[in-house]
This record gives sequence, structure tokens and C-alpha cells, in this order.
Amino acid sequence: MTCPGVQESHIPEPAGQECGFPEPPGPPGPPGPPAPAPSRTSTGGAGWGCRERGIGAGLAPAGSRFSWLRLAPLIASRNDVLVRWFGDPTDAQRREWLRRLDGYAAAAGVAPPRRDRLVTRHAGPERVSVAVLGDPGEGDASQYVVVPVLERVANDTDFAVLCSDVVYPAGGVRAYADRFYRPYADYPRPIYALPGNHDWYDGLSGFMTAFCDAPPDAGAPSPAATGPWWRRLLRTLLWRRAPRAGVEDVADMRWYRDAESQQGGQPGPYCAIDAGPVRLVLIDTGLDGHIDRDQAAWLREVSAGDRPKILLTGRPIYTYANRQESPIEGGGDVDEIVTDPACNYVACIGGDDHNYQRYPVRQRDGRTIQYLVAGGSGAYLSATHQIPNVDRLAPAVHEEDFRCYPLRGDSLAYFSRRYDKLLGLGRGGLVISPDDATTLMAERVAITPPRPGSSTVDARTRRAAERVFPLPARGSAPAHNMMSLLFDSNAVPQFKSFLRLDAGPDEIVLSCWAATGCREHEIDPVLEDRVRALRTQDGGWEWHSETPGRATP
Repeated sequence: MTCPGVQESHIPEPAGQECGFPEPPGPPGPPGPPAPAPSRTSTGGAGWGCRERGIGAGLAPAGSRFSWLRLAPLIASRNDVLVRWFGDPTDAQRREWLRRLDGYAAAAGVAPPRRDRLVTRHAGPERVSVAVLGDPGEGDASQYVVVPVLERVANDTDFAVLCSDVVYPAGGVRAYADRFYRPYADYPRPIYALPGNHDWYDGLSGFMTAFCDAPPDAGAPSPAATGPWWRRLLRTLLWRRAPRAGVEDVADMRWYRDAESQQGGQPGPYCAIDAGPVRLVLIDTGLDGHIDRDQAAWLREVSAGDRPKILLTGRPIYTYANRQESPIEGGGDVDEIVTDPACNYVACIGGDDHNYQRYPVRQRDGRTIQYLVAGGSGAYLSATHQIPNVDRLAPAVHEEDFRCYPLRGDSLAYFSRRYDKLLGLGRGGLVISPDDATTLMAERVAITPPRPGSSTVDARTRRAAERVFPLPARGSAPAHNMMSLLFDSNAVPQFKSFLRLDAGPDEIVLSCWAATGCREHEIDPVLEDRVRALRTQDGGWEWHSETPGRATP
């Protein structure tokens, strides 16, 4: 059967359950079956000991296995390195793309995009729901395992947003077929997006075609070459330009999402969406994480007013227990706008790191802004066992209030298996059990174990941990999270995730849903984290953590 408002799906309904969507925020209804245990409660909730592999991985196209160990993706991503030698052209290219959109509209005899880049079609309802998927686009099993869970808990949302790195490794119009159109064919509503650095490796041509209706054969604006002749020649020879696609190529891709209800019509790589009572502000941080002057002026304009706002960005501001700069061309920082009380931001969601992290950051005036990393919707897993104790950020945020998925211990257990296979010749000498890893990480970070671990850890496991811990989980360009990238795997549990946002006049709810790759969790999805904001009498917002599996959220 098909749930109301949902297209016919390729995901079979479980016996005895007609619709797997979560109840919207509000007064509780009649008691139902108990929710599946999250990873904070049991190793089974994390996906360890999976009884049956899910069907999501099988939805991926044949031969789609993506690996950064192959030379081709690294060569295709070379512009990330070249911008350090020849300069970053994205600001000029972005301005040209926006100028072109006005020209395309004039040629078609339609109104040009609004100057404020504001999408208003979702502004009317009193309550709105949004699915947010970060860094989804590897196009293999690691992306497709999210699809069954998305269809269970988010097919009733009003629209979706893809937050950073829509496709890997380096954009290109044709790459969107199996990394955007095909996996989300059954999502019945519009999908908007903000580009990540990988989407800029083709000059944004694929992104602009898929989301902003640019002609597929337009080609990216050519970056200006400056400096001596040899420098200009090197840039011409080395700079990666994606091959162009034809109208027929795009028509074939769009067949997957050709319903009128699925069309978005995004007004540019950065835009704002009025979603019922809240405004979502999507910014484009280009190749190196900054925004240009024009975008900054626009950001300040759309950030004005009392409407609560949520920023979505290609680079998280808080991640790995650090605050990252998000500079503005000519001076200033994006976070200065986010934290300005006059702008009324309640949350900031960023991609780029491929996991889930939540930092409730208390401002000096007493407000709390939720800073989330939500990049776990399809790319290689970024290790969380390298996240230090968050008390280093105190008094702004404390370890007790921090959340991540996977849990640090599950991350250590997961990567120990990959290290053992690739560095330990698969003999088991580096493998650490989830229970032992939970205990070890609690000791290492000086925290209370988030779930019961081993009472004792033997000497062999401690030696293994000493070998695994020093391997870095984060690195510099061209590859973020270098060791995470090199030890990528599609093994279960997958530890993928996405967000669901539910907003009403007096409450805003952010929920993190897990995709482990287990069939039982496709049928009965796992809620890993939830936080709810309630409007106060003075018009502000007060956040309440509702993390499952914690006696005291």
C-alpha cells in the first residue's frame, strides 16, 4: 500500500505496519510498540550483530563501488590542490552563474530569480517538516543504505535539503544520475541543495543544471588566469574541466524525478527558504570555506527580522570539539551573523565531516544555538573516536551536553576492523569489540561510558588500541579525514544518518535518524538523537534535549 501523500515506493512495507513515519511533534498519542533501542542502549541498536543485511545496499547500481584508493577520483579532485597554487576562482564564477540565471530567465520569457534569492512556496503552512541529508553523493551502497530509512521516516516531509557535496568525486552533469536523481526517485517532494567543495570541482556546472535549471551544455565560467605566462599555461593545462553533457543526457536523468510535485526551481547556489514559521538560509562556501562580499551582503539582508532561522552551510562551524573560521571576503566571519541576537538564529547545520555531532553552544546573553554536523548521509564515515573531551569548549558547551553518532567507542570498534584488514593482514590482532571500545574510549576521553562496556579489557586489546589510536582521523587537503577516507568500507554497521526538522509556531524539533544497513532498522528505524526548542513567553527559544537512551537527556 502507499501512505497518504507518498509515491509508490520500491521499499516493501513491513508486516503489521502501514506507514513507518514518526509522529509529528505534539501531545503524545495512544501507546504504541516500543521504539527500537538506539546505540546508547545496546550494541544491537548500533547495528553490531546485524541479523539480516538490509535491502538498501542492493538498490545501488551494479558496479557502483566508490573508493578513494583509486587514482581516478584523486586526479578528478585535483582542483582542490590547484587553488592553492593559482588562486580560488569560485567567487568570480559564482557571480557569473548568477548573471547567467538572469539571462536564462529573460531568454525563456519568465521572471528572473528574486534579488533576495528567497523561496516562498513553502511559507504558508503553520507546520513544516524538512529532511536534511549531508554529503550524500558517493552513489554506492553507502548512499543507498539511507534510502529505505528516508522513505520510512521522511517521505511525508514538505521538502528536502542536500547539505554539501551532493556528488563525488568532482561534480559533472552526468554524475548526478546515480548520485541524485536515482536514489531519491521515490521522494515525492522538491529537493534543494547547497554545494560543497566537491561540487565546485567542475565549476558548479552539474549543480547548476540539476538544481537551478541551467542548460546542461552551458559549461562552467572559465576562471581568469593571472600572473606570468608560464603560470597561466600551467593553470590551463592542469585545471580540471568537467565534460559537458547534452539535453538528452539530462532528460534521461530527470526521468527518475519528473513529477511536478518534485520540482524545486532553486534561485541560485545560495538561497533562503521560508518554511512555515522558520527560515532556512543556505550558503555556498565554495572550495575553501569562505563566502564572498555579495553573498555576505545578501546573508545579512535575509537574516534580518524576528523569524527564527537555521543556517545550512558546507562547512560546520563547530566540529571535532573546535570552532572553525568561516571567513567573509574583505573581513568578518559568518558566525558573527549567526550569533547576532538581532538575526534570531536558533541552529546552524553543516556538512563536510561525515558523521553526526551536536554542540548546544550557550551565548553570552543566555541564548543557546544548536550547532550540528550532519554529513553522514552517504559518503565514507568520518571517525568520531578522535573527538576530544568537549569540555575544552567550556563554558560555551560541555561534554555532558555533546552528542555524536556513531558513539566514539563504536567508531573505534568499526575502524579497528578496517585497520586489521588493511594493516594487520586480517589476522584479528587489531580488532576491538564494541564493548571493549566503549570502555577504552571512556577512559581515554575521561567520560562516563554512554552505554555499559566491558568490565575489564585484556592486555591484547589495549595493545591493539595503542596501535589504532595514533592513526590520524583528520588531515589536510586534498582529502579531509585522511585515514577515515583510506579505510572506507561498506560493511555493516554503516553508521549513516540524516536529520528531520519539524517546525511549528511554538516549537522546533531536530531529530537524527540512523541508517545502519541492517534490515531490522530499515523496517523499524532507530532515532539516535532529538532536541526540541520551545518558544518562551518573551519570544525567545529554550532548547530541551530528548536523546533516547539517556536517563537524564
